[in-house]
Amino acid sequence: MTSTFSIATWNIHKGFSQFNRSMMVHELRDRLRALNADIVFLQEVQGLHLKHAARHAHWPDEPQHEFLAADVWHNHAYGQNVVYDHGHHGNAILSRFPILHEHNQDITHLRFERRGLLHCMISLPQLARPLHCVCVHLSLFARSRRWQLGELADYIDAVTPPDAPLLVAGDFNDWRNHAGEILAHRLGLHEVFIHADTRGNARPSRSYPAALPLFRLDRIYQRGLITGTAHCHSGPPWSTISDHAVLSATLGIAA
Repeated sequence: MTSTFSIATWNIHKGFSQFNRSMMVHELRDRLRALNADIVFLQEVQGLHLKHAARHAHWPDEPQHEFLAADVWHNHAYGQNVVYDHGHHGNAILSRFPILHEHNQDITHLRFERRGLLHCMISLPQLARPLHCVCVHLSLFARSRRWQLGELADYIDAVTPPDAPLLVAGDFNDWRNHAGEILAHRLGLHEVFIHADTRGNARPSRSYPAALPLFRLDRIYQRGLITGTAHCHSGPPWSTISDHAVLSATLGIAA
C-alpha cells in the first residue's frame, strides 16, 4: 500500500508580476491555495521591504511567507539571504506537517550575489523518520552553480543519513542540466519530471518564462520516495503572477 503527499516549488519574484509591473501578493496567495500542496518550496520571498510597504496600500503587514501560509500551512520556515537597507529576501518552506528542525546555510560564492539553502526536517505521519526538505536558489553563473552544488552535496552528506528520504527543490538556474548529474552521483537524487514522463523524455520541465516556458530552470529532486504525477503550471493565470511557472508533483511513500 502506498500513501501520497503533494509538493510545489515556485520562484514568486518577491510578489510582483514579470518586469515588476504589478504587485501580485494577494493573487499569489489565492493560486497557491488552489494548488493545495502539502509542502511548498518558495524562492525570492520578501521578508521585509519598507519601500513597498509605504508605496502599496495593500502590502501585507507580515513577512510574505507568513502571509502566504496563514490558516493553511501552519508550519513554515524562512531563510534570509539578501539584506539591504530597506529589507531582505530569501527562501521559504511552507508545510502542513510539523517542522522539527530548520537551518539556513549560506552558499554565497560571489559577494554581489548572495545565495542560501534552507533545510527543514519535516515529520510526516506516514514516515518512520523525518523527511529532509531543502529549498535552493542557485547562481546565475555556471561556475558558481557548480561550486554551490558541491556545497549542497557536502552539507547533505554531513547532516543526513545516506538513505534518509530527501527532497531538494527550487530555482536552479541550470540552463544546461548539469545539476542532475551531480545530484544523482553525490546524493542519489532523481528529478521527478524525468521519472514521471512515460515517453522517455530525459530532461526536466521547461519553466521560464511562465507565459511560454523555454528554459528548464526550476527542479524537484527526490530520494527514497515514489514519483507519481508531475505538472508545470504555466500560461494564464500563473504567468500574470510571476515570471516563473510553478512545478508540482505527487510523491508516494511505500508502506
